[in-house]
Amino acid sequence: MWEQERGGADGGEGRLEDSREGGRRGRREGGRGGRRAEGREDRPELPPQTPEEQARAICLRLLTGMPRTRRQLADALAKREIPDEVAEQVLSRFEEVGLIDDAAFAGAWVESRHRGRGLARRALAQELRTKGVEATLVQDALEQLDSDQEEETARELVERKLRATRGLERDKRIRRLAGMLARKGYPQGMAMAVVRRALEAEGEDADDLGYPGG
Repeated sequence: MWEQERGGADGGEGRLEDSREGGRRGRREGGRGGRRAEGREDRPELPPQTPEEQARAICLRLLTGMPRTRRQLADALAKREIPDEVAEQVLSRFEEVGLIDDAAFAGAWVESRHRGRGLARRALAQELRTKGVEATLVQDALEQLDSDQEEETARELVERKLRATRGLERDKRIRRLAGMLARKGYPQGMAMAVVRRALEAEGEDADDLGYPGG
């Protein structure tokens, strides 16, 4: 009898205590949730960007990484479905303030790619055309390279490659050396003249040297 009453009393007190703890926990969680919800409600929503704002943001983001031509930026805006008239307005404004400068881009491209990769004028012109640089600007940029400078670079390229071809048959050496220069845009006549002189300097008979495959 006593055990039953005591057990019943303890059970009631336990349930009461559980109820109190649950209420406190609920209030704590509710308070935290309410504060989070209140914070979200107090945070102002940003208005949607206009097409012009989107276009400016896209261009600035792309220009942060590296210089771009107007054509490259126009293609990026078109890909993101910016209206043509908005794109034209933003790109023109960027040109006015000097953020887009195709002439400077072409000049820097020619210097960097010739110095770093040994590319000749023909290859450089092709690369600039694919980037949308106007023909007149391409020609102006290429004027910083003359034939003497191209030939000097071609000699340096052949000298670096020459050692790797030693031990090969003469015709195979010719094909490798001249082919390397051709891929970099050097004219056939210049390429063969440079290869001939390099082989002669090694004591190779180059009197009957002809263009590989010709």
